[in-house]
Amino acid sequence: MQIASLINKVEAQVQNTGESSQGLNHLPNVASPLDDAPHAYRTVQAERQTVESASVASLSIQQLQDMITNTIRAQYGGPSQSTLMYSKPYTKRIDNLRMSVGYQPPKFQSFDRKGNPKQHVAHFVETCNNASTDGDLLVKQFVRSLRGNAFDWYIDLALECIDSWDQMEREFLNRFYSTQ
Repeated sequence: MQIASLINKVEAQVQNTGESSQGLNHLPNVASPLDDAPHAYRTVQAERQTVESASVASLSIQQLQDMITNTIRAQYGGPSQSTLMYSKPYTKRIDNLRMSVGYQPPKFQSFDRKGNPKQHVAHFVETCNNASTDGDLLVKQFVRSLRGNAFDWYIDLALECIDSWDQMEREFLNRFYSTQ
């Protein structure tokens, strides 16, 4: 809620300033130690400040909003934009496993937290075995059988936290078997 409020304030400020570097002109002038520096040094610093102002002015409103949002989230522990992206919950070893040539995924019954999770796992394993898929390859196929809350659970698993079918089955049953 606070992030949205800050973004609205930034948008209002940008609209008031006309989206240009002229919007920076309303800031008060502050005395700086440069006022007593030699002329050449002041000139270099002034040019540097002009370049910095121009680069800030060239940023789009969206870029400024993203910078502010990410800074606030980092400060207060919210998710950054990179954590909002999907990442596979299984390890690279599992990801590198390949299905046999010509493999056609079977039609799975969906589990959405309604029904018996133990029966779902048994049905899933049998369906995969009938399609000549077994072992850790089941990990890659399991997501196809999940919907709703169960799918949400799957996509919220930590990056590369699953390294075997046994582990996936255990995690799934721990999460859903007790919540029937």
